[in-house]
Amino acid sequence: MANIEPLRALHYDIPKAGRLGDLVSPPYDVIDAEARSELASLSPYNVVHVDLPIGEDPYAQAAARFSDWQDDGVVVRDGEPALWAYEQHYAGPDGHGRTRRGFFGRVRVEDYGAGRIRPHERTHPGPKEDRLRLTRATKANLSPIFSLYSDPQGAAWGALAPATRGKPWGEVKDHDNTLHRLWRIGEPLAIARAQQTLSGVELLIADGHHRYETARVYAEEIGGEGEHRYVLMCLVALEDPGLTVFPTHRLVRGIDKERWSALDAALARDFIATPVSRAQIAPASGPGPLELGYIDVRTQAPQRLVLRDQGIADAALEEFSPAYRQLDTGVLEELLLKRALGLSDDDISHLNDFGYARDAEQALALVDTGEYDAAFLLRPTPVEQVREVAASGENMPPKSTYFFPKLLTGLLFNPLGT
Repeated sequence: MANIEPLRALHYDIPKAGRLGDLVSPPYDVIDAEARSELASLSPYNVVHVDLPIGEDPYAQAAARFSDWQDDGVVVRDGEPALWAYEQHYAGPDGHGRTRRGFFGRVRVEDYGAGRIRPHERTHPGPKEDRLRLTRATKANLSPIFSLYSDPQGAAWGALAPATRGKPWGEVKDHDNTLHRLWRIGEPLAIARAQQTLSGVELLIADGHHRYETARVYAEEIGGEGEHRYVLMCLVALEDPGLTVFPTHRLVRGIDKERWSALDAALARDFIATPVSRAQIAPASGPGPLELGYIDVRTQAPQRLVLRDQGIADAALEEFSPAYRQLDTGVLEELLLKRALGLSDDDISHLNDFGYARDAEQALALVDTGEYDAAFLLRPTPVEQVREVAASGENMPPKSTYFFPKLLTGLLFNPLGT
């Protein structure tokens, strides 16, 4: 079972560091060069200076800066362990307002397995090496892993909720207009009640697979027992009404004549195509065989593609579980990206003639400009399907889920010892 504990967090001393909104950032993997420059200009203490360092020896610079912040009292450590209640008030890509609730704690790092911690997506070696070098340098978790647990009665949040009636420790609105609110909960009884509720739960990693696997490697490198055996996590109940998943769409370029021919043949053989407007190209969530929005540079004509029969996917993915064979991202990857267009796992992992779009508008724009040749727009992956595939011991293709909103980096840090 997963071991969830309060932590003696490192965090900014707000009176000394400045306005919280000038200190935090989105996760490192969604920050481009322009966004990094803008964040860095907000404050010399913005977390991007450490979490996404640049320079001739970026990791050494990150380590020195993070150490200086602590020496100068800009970043301080709590004297006693605590759990931290967290609320995110947001409007998703669909425009609907919601509130997602969870809490921060530290979780003991262990191998993946049933009843403990499960992944749901494949990972790539590049990001893991980067995060490992940064962890070695700073000796801290700089950003949290986002994990899910089952709590149908909401008992864990119920144990922490009374503390959220008071003034939050910190409050900040991000660039997506999401309001983040954080409360420190050091009251032993509340912590004990939450831990009792969570006794025996299995955790499903929603976002942060690379960082979790980095934490496992780092823990084994150090060896023995200590703070390095734990990792910073934000935990949210699977049943939380504010938990939403949105799709990440797929794009392909460099399609030559032979590949166009293979793609057209696969679409004609396996799918029913219906013309739609650009406004209707993104399919809505719903049951049934794979359903896609599709557009390419040749005709610029948006279409809705529906798999003719689930048996086509079952035959193509016969070595996978029934849950995986009904996974839109898995079926698309096998039938069209790999078989028709000839992309390999390595191509997909390293974005060779392959890319992603967060929403329909971006996907359409990238085809309109000719940056990509074709776009495949997906339905959201239901949370229960994520859980079923993970329970089967299988990993989904990368970016099968887009849990929105993202967690902020810089609210809390988890020290890993000296």
